[in-house]
Amino acid sequence: MAKYEKSLQGNFNELLACLNTDITSGSISATYEDGSSVTMGSVKMAVRVYERYSMMGGNRVSLNITLVGDGNNLFLSAITSGGSQAVFFKINTFGEEAFLNVCRQAVENYIAKRRQV
Repeated sequence: MAKYEKSLQGNFNELLACLNTDITSGSISATYEDGSSVTMGSVKMAVRVYERYSMMGGNRVSLNITLVGDGNNLFLSAITSGGSQAVFFKINTFGEEAFLNVCRQAVENYIAKRRQV
């Protein structure tokens, strides 16, 4: 399991769209599996689950994203799972880290793009 969390400023819907685009286009096997969204007053929350095949691990890896927004204040939590073939020990987490890096890079690109405006 690998985790990335980030507090940032931005537009909830824009960031969610950027994440979806970058994650699903980051690998030919990456797919959007399911999600859920809710708005409670001024707070928005979206949960998204993605999956892709990890060539290095020879298995599938999932990426779960939770994005919470209150106005321009955003918080993202991204957690990967899968990717290990061992029964008792977690080995070969390269696929998880690589999938998480796609998400991390999407967030960093979003932040950089907002700075340019």
